Amino acid sequence: MLAPFMLFAALMAMALPAQATPPGFEGTIRPGWVMENGNRMAALHLQLKPGWKTYWRAPGDTGIPPSFDWTGSRNVGAVQFHWPRPEVSNGAAGRTIGYSHELILPMEVRPARKGEPVHLEGEVELGVCKDICVPARFGFSVTLPGPGTKDPAITQALRQRPSTPKEAGLRRIGCSLSPAPRGMRLDVEIDMPSTGGPETVVVEPGQNGIWVSEAEVQRSGNRLLARVDMIAPAGSAMVLDRQSIMVNVLGRNRAVEIAGCPAPRS
Repeated sequence: MLAPFMLFAALMAMALPAQATPPGFEGTIRPGWVMENGNRMAALHLQLKPGWKTYWRAPGDTGIPPSFDWTGSRNVGAVQFHWPRPEVSNGAAGRTIGYSHELILPMEVRPARKGEPVHLEGEVELGVCKDICVPARFGFSVTLPGPGTKDPAITQALRQRPSTPKEAGLRRIGCSLSPAPRGMRLDVEIDMPSTGGPETVVVEPGQNGIWVSEAEVQRSGNRLLARVDMIAPAGSAMVLDRQSIMVNVLGRNRAVEIAGCPAPRS
């Protein structure tokens, strides 16, 4: 998830433009600042042209999630993404989950060697949509030396993160697995106040290659029920780690990320 950039010290407090401008958007890397823990907070910034949209990490059946290739990067130990709350859209082609106008995606980079400059280089592949959806890519290459400068745009994007279970008032979650015609069925029961209807539930299985259906969702008071089917690639066994499953509740007023999907209490 990196891209080709040239280093210009005078531009370090500014967003740095990508080398090419794909259809539908302009891409930049915002260089950000060094955090108190020694990590670097930067951001991918996509400015979408009027009428265009791009996708969240779990975009729906027809979406293309962003994919990042960090080849060429130096002094990068790990990258953690802080996704802002996405928008849910329902159209003739089905449901899509993503962003319109712009996406500022904060990226917390853990240097392999703290105190030394971080060089990000690689390519971003993503989907963008207007009347049709098309794959797009752009490359970047940028060195991030020095402490940098706190960026209000990145700070605002961090404020748009989903709520934690505690912030949302989650009391309990229970997940039941049962056989389905071509895979497994997951029934999720969540005891939590409404996030503002209508609510969308998105289950991320925590394992690459598993297809997950759109959730059937029902709410009664503080009780939210969701059901999805999961299918592994042909010839592959499905091994689910309950702790790796992510359950996302997307409502009108807030989004909530719930890590882990424990068995129901007896």
